[in-house]
Amino acid sequence: MNAENNLSTGLHQRILDNLSHAVLMFDTALRLVFINPAGEMLFAISASRLLGLSAEEILPGDSPLLAALKRGLQSSHPTTEYEVQLSLPGQHTITADCTVTPLSTCPDDSGLLVELRPLDHQRRVAREEQQIARQQTFRTLVRGLAHEIKNPLGGLRGAAQLLERELPAAELKEYTAIIIGEADRLRNLVDHLLGPNTIARKESLNIHRILEHIRQLVQAELPTGIHILTDYDPSIPHITGDRDQLIQAVLNVVRNAVQALGDEGEITLRTRARRQFTIGSRQHRLVCQVCIIDNGPGIPEELAENIFFPMVSGRADGTGLGLSIAQSLINQHDGLITCKSRPGLTRFCLLLPLEHSGPDSGKTTTTERNPS
Repeated sequence: MNAENNLSTGLHQRILDNLSHAVLMFDTALRLVFINPAGEMLFAISASRLLGLSAEEILPGDSPLLAALKRGLQSSHPTTEYEVQLSLPGQHTITADCTVTPLSTCPDDSGLLVELRPLDHQRRVAREEQQIARQQTFRTLVRGLAHEIKNPLGGLRGAAQLLERELPAAELKEYTAIIIGEADRLRNLVDHLLGPNTIARKESLNIHRILEHIRQLVQAELPTGIHILTDYDPSIPHITGDRDQLIQAVLNVVRNAVQALGDEGEITLRTRARRQFTIGSRQHRLVCQVCIIDNGPGIPEELAENIFFPMVSGRADGTGLGLSIAQSLINQHDGLITCKSRPGLTRFCLLLPLEHSGPDSGKTTTTERNPS
């Protein structure tokens, strides 16, 4: 019987640990007695620091969730409130559906069971799914267009070479040289539009060594008024990826931040481990998040939605290929780059799944400390 109870308890614990929404349990004195990993991630505080605190210590006095908990103690029926604005520790606010279930029918576990389903998460998933679908559609169109361009372009270049051999005067050959040079430039442009065409050669990598390598590369070319700061989570396990491709992807984003800053500003390289995190519609047990944050002027609103498409640039001399290539490289690692920007704060986040990051990937016990 004890073995069956232990098996049942372990199964219930695994179910709660792998739920994507937050589950909390308060006793009759409204002290927190349980929180699952999704709840830790939502509050951006570890369970060891939250357990035993009262609801008043965790939530602001005017929080609608706190009011719902107090009502739940006086009721025997579950209640759900939709699209509630919740202010959480760390000065961040979310919109969530909240369900409070009294456990008065369970003498051994009396108290309140609380479920929080952030709508911000659902909106982010929908936005990322749309972004991935748009990227895939665009690449399909570009591949078809590239095929139609490169075939006649090759014939044009070959004809110019044959003509060049027949021309008697050197000054006439200058014109064929222009034709050949422009044909080569157009072919290279099409190749860049197609993005990386090599298969990733993946190996076990330390993401912080990659970031330090990039920091040293960029540091040598920085204006004196720009500073690079680091904020690393040392608990992140090794990732599985192609070193050169990851360097190119991060370097493209960092150089984009440098160009946005001009002559002065700050760039922060931040890493975090995100548990039970979704990329698009797929949920991952553990994700490595690499954020490149700058305090520059931000991305113009009219460009923000299309920033990862080729030929989209906020600079007159920009090619608009750097971010597109970076996105393609991260996509090859089953990841995604997201962007949020406003004047004074632009954040590009590279999300890389860690499911196949080797035997040490499951040993981390750190939850997300900063959801931003």
